[in-house]
Amino acid sequence: MKISDKSNKPFNSDLLRSFVAVVDTRSFTAAARQLNSTQSTVSQKIMRLEEVAGGLLIDRGRNSITPTEAGERLLGYARRILALNAEAAAVVSGVARHITLRLGLPEDFASGRVTQVLAALVRQHPNLKLEVTSGLSRNLYGAYNRGELDLVLVKQHRGEARGVMHWPEPLSWYQSKNHALADCDPLPLVAFPSDGLYRAQMITALDNVRRGWHLVYTSSSLAGLLSAVNAGLGISLLPRRVVNSGMQEVPTLPAVDAMEIAIHQADQDSPFVSEIIQILADEVER
Repeated sequence: MKISDKSNKPFNSDLLRSFVAVVDTRSFTAAARQLNSTQSTVSQKIMRLEEVAGGLLIDRGRNSITPTEAGERLLGYARRILALNAEAAAVVSGVARHITLRLGLPEDFASGRVTQVLAALVRQHPNLKLEVTSGLSRNLYGAYNRGELDLVLVKQHRGEARGVMHWPEPLSWYQSKNHALADCDPLPLVAFPSDGLYRAQMITALDNVRRGWHLVYTSSSLAGLLSAVNAGLGISLLPRRVVNSGMQEVPTLPAVDAMEIAIHQADQDSPFVSEIIQILADEVER
């Protein structure tokens, strides 16, 4: 494919919408379905956008569709342009001046930097009414399936459900640096409730090697689990990105397969969805 020299032509929002859809779904076919278009039309729009950009934006691999380095740089701008375009149209027409978006987040994301960025977004767009729910991933995904949430970031088993974006979530065993418990028999465990993730993986992994265990602390709060591990109450299976300096990994315990972080989006016609997806993606990839 021949790409023209870079120009100062403005980016067409229709072309950007197709680009974002292809990146989010990682498929021209799925993007076409999302846009109520055809695969060939979406492909043509991406080619036209690449001509304007002066370079390839999509790496069309045999087994996967991913943005190129230039595409990654454009993606954030594309989401913001689409959000602002839709907001401007709503304001000018006097329609949908107040837009409600229901967002579900696990505690480790809801209590971190994401909330600060979301607060800034709401201040920037007074017509956005953002309703954030924090909880266990399974509960959030259940609410999403019941139509109670428009957008969720959840942890799930790899390949459990197809989201618009997903990333691996490595897990490891951790104990307090000041209280070694790995040789205890039975092994004291700190865990989420039975409907929380990681607990089943912990128990299955230990049962498979016939290692004795008992639950010493159960909480639906991630902060509570981290506090219990730091205090030396027990050992827990945790995402590596949430551990702190008071903990150490326990490599002698059985390995556990990585989980997955995924974003699921309902068919919510909101100009802010793409912008919030980018905020969540930026946080996961930090």
